Amino acid sequence: MAISLFGGASAKKPEIAGDLIKETTTHTFVADVIEASRKVPVIVDFWAPWCGPCRQLTPVLEKVVKAARGAVRLVKMNIDEHPEVAGQLGVQSIPAVFAFKNGQPVDGFMGALPESQVKAFVQRLVGPGANEEPGIEEAKAAFDAGDMGGAAAQYAAIMQGDPENVEAIAGLAKCYIATGDFGQAQQTLALVPPAKQTAEAYLGAKAALELARKAGPKPDIAALERAVSADPRDWDARFKLAIALNAKGQRQQAMDHLFEIVRKDRAWNDDAARKQLIELFEAWGAKDPMTQAGRQRLSSLLFA
Repeated sequence: MAISLFGGASAKKPEIAGDLIKETTTHTFVADVIEASRKVPVIVDFWAPWCGPCRQLTPVLEKVVKAARGAVRLVKMNIDEHPEVAGQLGVQSIPAVFAFKNGQPVDGFMGALPESQVKAFVQRLVGPGANEEPGIEEAKAAFDAGDMGGAAAQYAAIMQGDPENVEAIAGLAKCYIATGDFGQAQQTLALVPPAKQTAEAYLGAKAALELARKAGPKPDIAALERAVSADPRDWDARFKLAIALNAKGQRQQAMDHLFEIVRKDRAWNDDAARKQLIELFEAWGAKDPMTQAGRQRLSSLLFA
């Protein structure tokens, strides 16, 4: 039975606190904007329900802020209900947007700008690191350390701000794969839009799921090891052992067994071991050091 990644009945749909976008009032403005901006830049959108340009701008602001993945926050203020702060800032027309940093207004604009200009505004505010993937490296480190719950929570937090982030979706799917929940892994991968399904991260996670399904949720590694030990040329057992070891994260050992088959009997089962190595490399990703070393090793073996 697969372990819960997030605990309790809510394991399938985690609630991740982000506060990337919120409404504020006159009484909460100091906490939501002034104090919050000492930790991360805050954009304030002054709007009103009757304002047509506001209805055009606000969705653009929300989209760009979500895409920044936590590098900036958006606070919306209805000036019909809460006019005091807008008056203090000298707002005479809406939409009016102010950016706060370290407790002070540092930039702003009036009117509904196109998305490209809103992106440039946010880029100026958050600096050159805005295009980085905050949290991805931390999630990968947690995954590599065997902390599936921590990795899954980090990936889910990134997806909250950017629901189509392929790296995060693929990473979360791999967390489910590691716990044997192949069905949830498949559902998670389905969140990747068709236009992004050529991304390496998606293809890698998809290949990893296919490999895990080959191995099954509970492969009997001990029995396979005994079979190989009894007959080192039992290629079928060695092949199955390689798949099972990869599913358990023992990638080097898995690769070694497949290379042994290629070295001793490449033609076995229609070149199955070499083909399986290629699948492993696809699942691990082209930039993975294990993939790079494996491809070099395979080239040396095949073309020696």
